[in-house]
Amino acid sequence: MITINNNMYVLDTDNTSYAFAVLGSGQLEHLYYGRKLHANEAVMTEKHTFIPGNTNVYNKDYSSYSLEDVCLEMSSLGKGDIREPFIEVTYPNGSSTTDMVFDRAEIIQGKEEYDTLPGSYDDNGEVEQLVIYLKDRNYNLTLELHYYVYEKCDIITRSAKLVNSGNESVRLERLMSMQLDLNESDYELSFFNGAWAREMNRSRIPIRAGKYVNESVTGTSSNRANPFFMIGRSSTTEDYGECYGFNLIYSGNHYEAAQVNSYGKLRLVSGINPATFSYIIEAGKCFEAPEAVLTYSYKGYNRMSHNMHEFVRKHIVRGSWRDKERPVLINSWEAAYFNINERKLVKLAKAAKDTGVELFVMDDGWFGERNDDTSSLGDWTPNSRKLPNGIAGIADKIKESGLKFGIWVEPEMVNPLASLYKEHPDWIYHYETRVSDTSRGQYVLNMTKKEVKEFVYQMLDNLLSSYEIDYIKWDANRPISQAGVEKDIWYKHIEAIYDIVKELKKKHPDVLFEACASGGGRTDYGILGIFDDFWTSDNTDAYDRLKIQNSYSYIYPIKAMRAWVTDCPNFLSQRVIP
Repeated sequence: MITINNNMYVLDTDNTSYAFAVLGSGQLEHLYYGRKLHANEAVMTEKHTFIPGNTNVYNKDYSSYSLEDVCLEMSSLGKGDIREPFIEVTYPNGSSTTDMVFDRAEIIQGKEEYDTLPGSYDDNGEVEQLVIYLKDRNYNLTLELHYYVYEKCDIITRSAKLVNSGNESVRLERLMSMQLDLNESDYELSFFNGAWAREMNRSRIPIRAGKYVNESVTGTSSNRANPFFMIGRSSTTEDYGECYGFNLIYSGNHYEAAQVNSYGKLRLVSGINPATFSYIIEAGKCFEAPEAVLTYSYKGYNRMSHNMHEFVRKHIVRGSWRDKERPVLINSWEAAYFNINERKLVKLAKAAKDTGVELFVMDDGWFGERNDDTSSLGDWTPNSRKLPNGIAGIADKIKESGLKFGIWVEPEMVNPLASLYKEHPDWIYHYETRVSDTSRGQYVLNMTKKEVKEFVYQMLDNLLSSYEIDYIKWDANRPISQAGVEKDIWYKHIEAIYDIVKELKKKHPDVLFEACASGGGRTDYGILGIFDDFWTSDNTDAYDRLKIQNSYSYIYPIKAMRAWVTDCPNFLSQRVIP
């Protein structure tokens, strides 16, 4: 429920309250986020007494305070608040001081479906939206702060939209999705970091002073640093104590920071990584940041996880697979690697069927001259020696065994030896003046080019239209590098991936899409709003997998996690487990 009383705004879920007010100067002061407040229940901030529904006791005098010593809902560069800014804009005259002040507010019932980026959605009309409109004092820019209240899940999501109503273009350098300022910093911060086959290691850091940053610059949400983070008291356990959880509905380069300033105040921000972002907003146009998800629990991390899990199931996952159980699958990779053929795959499928497996996925090695990872990415035609009857032949035999049939692809990549690259060398990310980088023997296709995006869509649509394919495993095995001069490419690449899969799912609604990126490189709420589940790690050691998936489970429901175990000794760890 959203309540507006003069200059005060209170957002209530079943068990939490979030409150802020408009200062006399036009800035928004954050007052409270925590356990649900009831009528006439006072909250003492450092400078004010705040009682929901009673604005007379809220001291709006701001003249004697520095912005650095105030908890804010958003902040900008150059206005005296020297902490992490929420927004940075470069104006036509070269200045970069944004002066956003309150203009108006409105409450909207329900929530529109996402257009460009995935986001949360309204299930059964239960979502209320608060929009705060801030105007730049000196330029025709409007910043919209959107708050969505999911009462039953104890979730609030935030996003921001910058509208350029002026006559000239401006350059947006940073637009965060969420900023939360707290009066005290006596918390423990948890990030989840790692690498290939070592995803989701929880790092617990006491927050005392300085700035702590979690970020990705790989082009994906990354197995190096997941966009999810949380804070809790040092005494908080799974079932007792207060904590907050945060995540971003976005699959590209992200940025999270926790900063304690000289006044002991804690600022948390989350959004698109400004290090790889810059976006020209032309006159009359706008830019929308992705949604950030916030939850609070006073019953430990377990309740926080339940809030997030319920929210994902009800308001993130979409399509025909939303409420279905995922089929048990077997994947050919660790069994055969590149050395696949129809006979071997059919034999494996029949053995799998006897163990209760329901879906067979043919992994890498089925196309072009793909006998190792140096060739054929981009040449998506079946290898006639390995599959003499083509995809139709192997699919029919797998289905005769009583299993569904899936296939592996890596659509964003191309090998230097592939025919596609020889025909279109300009289709990759590169600098004109530099030798192009390869990683894992491949280049990254420039998905922001219209012709590349159409090629990828047509390739996948042809596969799904021509053959009885039930499952797509979409992989991406290297970071983006040498992306080009313009920094908007990093954002537009992810936008293109979302567009392609959204269109494919409209045309092929019963196909299940798995997101993979060299293991857990795309495990985030954004991908779950487009795909159906994700591959958690290339590490299939059962003991390691327990630790990896335990960390994922803080924020991602089990239903979202693809997992299997392989032969012992395990090919990575060499561990033997019963």
